[in-house]
Amino acid sequence: MAPTLLLLISVPLLFLVAPRLLPPRPSPISLPDELDDLSLFRRAAPDSPSSSSSSPPLPSAKSRLGSTNRSPKIAFLFLTNSPLAFSPLWQIFFSNASSPHLYNIYVHADPSVPVPIQPPFTANHFIPSKRTERSSPTLISAARRLLANALLDDRHNTFFALISQHCIPLHSFAYIRKTLFHRSIDHLDYRSFIEIESNETFMSNRYNARGEGVMLPEVPFDRFKMGSQFFVLTRRHAVAVVRDRRLWRKFRLPCIRDRDSCYPEEHYFPTLLSMEDPGGCTGYTLTRVNWTGMVGGHPHTYGAGEVSPELIYKLRESNLSQHYLFARKFAPDCLDPLLNISDSVIFRD
Repeated sequence: MAPTLLLLISVPLLFLVAPRLLPPRPSPISLPDELDDLSLFRRAAPDSPSSSSSSPPLPSAKSRLGSTNRSPKIAFLFLTNSPLAFSPLWQIFFSNASSPHLYNIYVHADPSVPVPIQPPFTANHFIPSKRTERSSPTLISAARRLLANALLDDRHNTFFALISQHCIPLHSFAYIRKTLFHRSIDHLDYRSFIEIESNETFMSNRYNARGEGVMLPEVPFDRFKMGSQFFVLTRRHAVAVVRDRRLWRKFRLPCIRDRDSCYPEEHYFPTLLSMEDPGGCTGYTLTRVNWTGMVGGHPHTYGAGEVSPELIYKLRESNLSQHYLFARKFAPDCLDPLLNISDSVIFRD
């Protein structure tokens, strides 16, 4: 009886202890890249909560773009692994800003893909970048890299808008700025626009994509959230994301199950910020995405034949407190039709 009883007790213990004894699974992020990022993140957001990185913008701050303007700014963060097809549209968008000192631009371009530089993007806007891969934590790293560079570059950056190469603006710069800065000038009143959901039917598969129970104890299932990959964060939340080490240790692990359940970038940011400061987040995103007719995990991609004033008006609509400010996903052949209605529709609020 004793050997049988011992066997019955030892088997469950083996399953519990084995993951801690076995060698770690290979990470899609190399150790040199991880250490390089860690050095960047520590400069951008030192570990001390009292660090001045989380303080309001300082009047004396000077960005690498040469601005000493005291106005709070929007940092536009472009995350891309292909050419920026809508550069001409974004050029019109930024040229309509009342002052070039009201925004900054940062681009993370996958170095394995040639990305031509054309206005409004200059070589100065491209940050040191690394490879990105779908269904892997490399997309989280890239977004954190953008945030860290923007934090370091200009203390006046107050909102941080993450955008893809397939995104377009749905309003003028003035409208977007007014929407984001509609609260008092006290930066503590600002809230982040990030989608935070927890009731999707597939959440269990997403949660266990790295293995059963691997996310514990840092991330219990009831604290695991989902949201859009694209967001607009306040400065204090950008600091929180860059400073995080605890949750990153879990989310950087590779998925060992169906890759269709592995989209860490859709979970890391909403999970972290819902734990850090749920009251400081709206719970919704300002980027409109059409998931009808989803193909291979990708949302509907609009083609040139679908572009019209009516589409822009429809994409702006929201049952939330703000209209959508950006939309995706658009194919490159949409550029000319979008330019044709840019002045009369898109940037005419």
